[in-house]
Amino acid sequence: MTEEKVIESDVLVIGGGMAGCFAAIRAKEQGLSVILVEKGYVGRSGATSLAAGLMVFNPDWGNKLDMCMERINSVGEYVNNRDWAEIIFKESYARYEELLSWGVEFNKDTNGRPITNSMGPGYSESLQLTRGQIALVLRKQLDASDIEIRDRVMITDLIKQDGGIAGALGFDRDSNGPLVFKARATVLCAGTSSFKPFAFPVSGLTGDGAAMAYRAGAEITGKEFNFTTRTSAERPAAWIANLRSQGVSGGAPALSKFKNVLGDELPGVPGVFSLNMEFETHAGRAPIYSERPDGKRTAMIGGAASGASVHMSEGIWPANTQGATSLPGLYAAGESYGMIPFGATYPGGGMAFIAAAVSGARAGLGAAEYARSVNTPVLDGDEIVRLTALARAPLERKGGFSPGWVTQVLKNAVIPYFILFIKRGDRMNAALTMVEFMRDHLSPKMFARDPHELRLAHEAKNMVLNAEMKLRASLFRTESRGTHYREDYPRRDDPEWLAWVLLKEENGRMKAYKKPVPREWWPDLSIPYEERYPARFPGE
Repeated sequence: MTEEKVIESDVLVIGGGMAGCFAAIRAKEQGLSVILVEKGYVGRSGATSLAAGLMVFNPDWGNKLDMCMERINSVGEYVNNRDWAEIIFKESYARYEELLSWGVEFNKDTNGRPITNSMGPGYSESLQLTRGQIALVLRKQLDASDIEIRDRVMITDLIKQDGGIAGALGFDRDSNGPLVFKARATVLCAGTSSFKPFAFPVSGLTGDGAAMAYRAGAEITGKEFNFTTRTSAERPAAWIANLRSQGVSGGAPALSKFKNVLGDELPGVPGVFSLNMEFETHAGRAPIYSERPDGKRTAMIGGAASGASVHMSEGIWPANTQGATSLPGLYAAGESYGMIPFGATYPGGGMAFIAAAVSGARAGLGAAEYARSVNTPVLDGDEIVRLTALARAPLERKGGFSPGWVTQVLKNAVIPYFILFIKRGDRMNAALTMVEFMRDHLSPKMFARDPHELRLAHEAKNMVLNAEMKLRASLFRTESRGTHYREDYPRRDDPEWLAWVLLKEENGRMKAYKKPVPREWWPDLSIPYEERYPARFPGE
């Protein structure tokens, strides 16, 4: 067995995107030692490097909080966390100014003014980011803050002892050596989940953070709500080029009209547009085409972010608004933290990116405060040996299943639109049977010939767990809401399902349970259903 290298810090940050960078910088500002680890390269990998817009709320610009909150609540179909939504709006401008001071650039018009996209007078603004620049600026700021960056380190599990988290274990993707990161506080900012679709830029984000937290005993939420987006049927992997071909520049709204094969225009209800594409497909009216004003037509497909949930709605259930979780010593931010500020649908316009900045800054401060209050952990040697063996298990196997094959089998089982977009209990149960088989018989028998395949094996294991989470949460929520649509339960069920679904491991099994939305956040149930919910589901 290869000996582990122990690396110690006050605060460990896992993930180098917007949330992770803000968390690391805030913790460092408190005078603590901070290490940031990233399985790719900070500044080049993850969704941050491809971000297009940043939502900014500023009363001096005429933005009105009550109008913004009302829209978020209604678009999110009343299962959003209003505390977090309000925090994001109120703290967005300060984070925007901070990004400007670091050198982040925004697109400007011919008069030198920032290009903004707003829902209308009173609503917040979405500023267009200069593509491909922000992530590198964040890395420079990490360097300027004297934060130790560990690129190409795959974290496989959190280190749990005495009921809390004492750091994490992983391996260096170049040397293949096992690494133990001992920390007083750990901040998970590992991004969203996906099933590696060849489309929206999430294929490197495989739910590692949620999977590690779940295995350590944390509650996970938001898995039933899908992030719906589209891409070209002819070249699905060229997602950004596809947007530009539709008349989209940066974070600007599409100029195209979308029509089914009969020429009928699809309704553009906020947050669920790409789900409408799946409805048309299911009704036999595909392909769907985007038609630009210049007459150019492109065949489109949905499901471009398969495996991901609504931005900021999936992840570890929050214990407070400072990034804490139910596990002492574990904090989270960004897509790894189930803040649910937007609820069952994503309102768009750079909301996720600013939420990552706001939550990252708060988690960094929360983790720093916790780190000051506790002693440096003394690690349990037997637990380190166990986690190291799990991390290296695919390398020790002489045969079995390749991680690429397991990933493809998983894709075949869960990516088709009729499993997790157009849902029905019998189909999801059939898929769950296959996912359980993968969990029990394929994941433990994967083998790896080198560090690259070892990373792929751990990602495949985490994707299988993510698939189980999404299926169990979707089966548990017996209604339709936002981007969660069930053919067998096609209506919203108020007040029964004005609730969040949480998942937790109990006695070796995944258990789903409800957490009610506070009554004061409910919609007015005296308002007719059709007015409360303007978007119609098939079968209502």
